[in-house]
Amino acid sequence: MIALCFFAFANSAYSQQSDSLKIPVADSLSSDSSLRIVNLNPYFTLHVDSVLNYDLKINKEPSGYFWFLKNSPVGLKINRDNGMLYFNAEKSYFKSGRLKYDTEYKVVLGVQNLINPKERVDTNFTLVFYNTEILPSKVKPSVSSVLYADEGDSVSFRVQCEEGSFPIENIRLASNMPIKNYTSPKHCDDEFSWIIPFDFIKEGDTAKQKVLSIQFIGTDKFFNKDTAVVKIIVKDGINYPFRVQEHARVNEDVSNYIAQLKYTFKQLDRQIKRTKNTRTTFDLTSATSALGGSIATTINNNAGNSNTLGKILPSFGVALVPVKEAVSPQRIQEQNTTTQIRTVIKRLNYLQNDNSLISERDPDILAKTKKLREELKQAQMQLIDIPLMDNDGSESNQAIDKYFNDPKVNKKYKMVSKK
Repeated sequence: MIALCFFAFANSAYSQQSDSLKIPVADSLSSDSSLRIVNLNPYFTLHVDSVLNYDLKINKEPSGYFWFLKNSPVGLKINRDNGMLYFNAEKSYFKSGRLKYDTEYKVVLGVQNLINPKERVDTNFTLVFYNTEILPSKVKPSVSSVLYADEGDSVSFRVQCEEGSFPIENIRLASNMPIKNYTSPKHCDDEFSWIIPFDFIKEGDTAKQKVLSIQFIGTDKFFNKDTAVVKIIVKDGINYPFRVQEHARVNEDVSNYIAQLKYTFKQLDRQIKRTKNTRTTFDLTSATSALGGSIATTINNNAGNSNTLGKILPSFGVALVPVKEAVSPQRIQEQNTTTQIRTVIKRLNYLQNDNSLISERDPDILAKTKKLREELKQAQMQLIDIPLMDNDGSESNQAIDKYFNDPKVNKKYKMVSKK
């Protein structure tokens, strides 16, 4: 029994001794022969105005090696002989824009043997700067805070941003009144555009202008906000397509009224002409009777019937005068009416020519339309007691115009100045 216990103890001791001999201490140290950096920190976070002094170490004697950096940010340095990493995070770097907060700078770090260039280590680390003094990012539109525009114009500008500690990630729009036909910016350097409708200012607005206040609200990832306000003062503009149609409609009303007046003028002038012919016939008959009586009484004969006839014929001519007045009275009222109608027609024709449009964007289109409408209304009020006649289609407008412009008719109604 004692022999068995001794054998087991000896076997166990032998097993432990054989296991410890498998990995000698000298062999394990000699296997760590490859070059490596033993204290590299892969991530550095620095506060502004702070100083970094970091002594990098390798697993070999540093006298035969040199250190180098690639893609390093401004201000970061390393001692090529002993691997001392140095950086002074001056605020001027950030104010000038050469360095930015909350941005990861990946720096390539290397160490190499001076004798054997193949013995080399390349690695990298990340450098990030932060600042407890937060510089707010601001929204900066590319226009002034007040703009002036007319209805029908288009407004377009860029919404820019002034970056601070944390950049603005999205922009939303708010206005003091609802608008449409616009493009809203979503991010920095996006464009805002708006086509101002012609009905933006209503007919009842006495000020003839409106002030649209637009707010551009920028937000960063921490929901810090900055707001920029642009005021657009919109003035009443001319809706040329609509105003041209309106002018054409008023001009057509004037033309139709002139055509109605010309037709009425022609009918009245014909009545006056027929009355004049009838009265002329009566006057000729009376004159003939008077002349015949005079001739009959001057004939030297003894016949009594001649003297009697000479007395009867003048009396007959005198008797025709009341018949003439009863059958065909003088049309003084009609003559005055035709003269008045002709004067109104001439004035309306002149106003039509004087207030015609020079182009589709005539700047005086509103004044010209208003003038035509007022003159048409004034002419209608002037002739309100005159019953106008409508053309039933029996006569064409060309025939009526030809009659109205006939030289004989013009001479008849031509005004002659008294000397």
